[in-house]
Formats: sequence, C-alpha cells, structure tokens
Amino acid sequence: MPKIVVLPHAELCPEGATLEAESGISICDAVLAAGINIEHACEKACACTTCHVIVREGIESLEDATDDEEDMLDKAWGLEPDSRLSCQAKVDDQDLTIEIPKYTINMVSETH
Repeated sequence: MPKIVVLPHAELCPEGATLEAESGISICDAVLAAGINIEHACEKACACTTCHVIVREGIESLEDATDDEEDMLDKAWGLEPDSRLSCQAKVDDQDLTIEIPKYTINMVSETH
C-alpha cells in the first residue's frame, strides 16, 4: 500500500504525518481520512483551489492533470510546477510526499 508523507504545516499538521493510502483514492480523501483537515471548499468538485498541494516526490506516478484542473490551478496561491488539486490527484502505487501551502485563496475557513 502506498504511503503519503505530509510535510509539516504550522496549522494543519505541525509535526507532519505519514499515512497509508489505497490506490485510486484522491490525495484529499486520504489526508482527510487521516484527520488532517485540508480545506476543500467546493466539496472536491474541481471548482476551487483550496485543496492545492505541491507534490514534492512521486508526481510521476499521478495521472496528468485535466484541462479543468489546470485552469483552476492557475488561480492557486503559491503555484509551482508540481502543484495539483488534491481532490483530483489519485494515488497510484508509488509513495508520495506532499506539501500543503501555507495559504489558500479562501479568505475565511469554516473550521476557524
């Protein structure tokens, strides 16, 4: 079973985390299931960028982003070449290391 290493995030996961994920699950669902409350304002419909992550290792195992995902990513804060919407990126059979950016374009989070 592939592992996802979540790099430390000051608010969501200060110590970082390593979790196991089933192949085929989205990164967002895997992280949420592990108790890391990544934002997902559009309820994982590829209609916002609040679940934006940067895939630091293992991006080659993910399917290419769709045009819709690429269009949304253009609006993401802190966009990098290896950025993905975690609701759209499905875990395959390779381990991943992800970073959750410090900020999102969402000015108000319902969890705060």
